[in-house]
Amino acid sequence: MTSSVDSELYFRLHVFVCTNQRPPDAARPGCGAHKSDAARDHLKTRAKALGLKDVRVNSAGCLGRCELGPLLVVYPDGVWYRFDTLADIDEILETHLGRGGRVERLLLPPDAHPVLTA
Repeated sequence: MTSSVDSELYFRLHVFVCTNQRPPDAARPGCGAHKSDAARDHLKTRAKALGLKDVRVNSAGCLGRCELGPLLVVYPDGVWYRFDTLADIDEILETHLGRGGRVERLLLPPDAHPVLTA
């Protein structure tokens, strides 16, 4: 059963930035070790400055792909990005969140998985 509310979104886009922190001796890395909290803060500040009131930016715990991170995912699009710098964050902000495009060089394919070493 659906209603008219089902098709309406409170936010046009909802961005989740993994800020998961793991202990230094953990078997798996966490995105938080790559200063993803600073990237989240930068993204929130810039989105607000650009007047993107229909875009929400939140922290997320582990998104299950930290070995490939630091990561963020944009919903409802379901688009995953890996980023290294605040310039990467700005490019995602301007291209995807601002204009609806994709930053091809930062896309994380749905079937991407960590490279495991012996």
